[in-house]
Amino acid sequence: MPPIYQNPITTFMKNLSIILNIVLLVAVAVLYYLHFAGRKTESVSFGPGDTTAVNLKIAYINSDSVLKHYDYLDYNRQQMEAKTKKMDQDYRNRAMGLQSEISAYQRNVNSMTLGQARATEEDLTKKQQNLQLYQQSLSQQLMDEEAKLNRELYGRITTFLKKYGQEKGLQIVLKFDQTSDLLYGGRALDISQDVIKGLNEGYQSEKANPKTKADSVTSK
Repeated sequence: MPPIYQNPITTFMKNLSIILNIVLLVAVAVLYYLHFAGRKTESVSFGPGDTTAVNLKIAYINSDSVLKHYDYLDYNRQQMEAKTKKMDQDYRNRAMGLQSEISAYQRNVNSMTLGQARATEEDLTKKQQNLQLYQQSLSQQLMDEEAKLNRELYGRITTFLKKYGQEKGLQIVLKFDQTSDLLYGGRALDISQDVIKGLNEGYQSEKANPKTKADSVTSK
């Protein structure tokens, strides 16, 4: 059976990369404009209000580090891997059972009547088709669960960053890893540890009081 588990970090990172890299392009465009406009332009509009360019506050997160140390992702990744192994073993058991029936048919086919042989072949063919459908069902189930985890993960991190950014007065939060367009960021702009701490504190609070998560979902 081909591997049917895919890492939830990959899709999530692609989605996060698209959003944050678009923001990065906007920031670069603003800085480029200010450089050539000189003193003629002192502020730039960023949506509902105007933000003075001098006061533009930017930070970044090391996405690899955040994902590696986020307890929520670590727990759910372990759960998904365990479920994948269980599904894979179940499929293998079914496949081995079918193979045993095929081997038995091959050993006894010479002693069967033509009608018995045809009936057995039809039965084995149907079982083989059902096994293929079962494999597809398992793959689809895991893909759906992975997509759900990716959505939840993306939502959790971006929701936290929005709140964190408002509290700290940040206008932009960028993603920094080997695939991003951010080639360098000073340590003073790195908020990864704050984000990891905040995410894990929120997750631990949810585990201690499940109603917290339900209330937060209801309030959205």
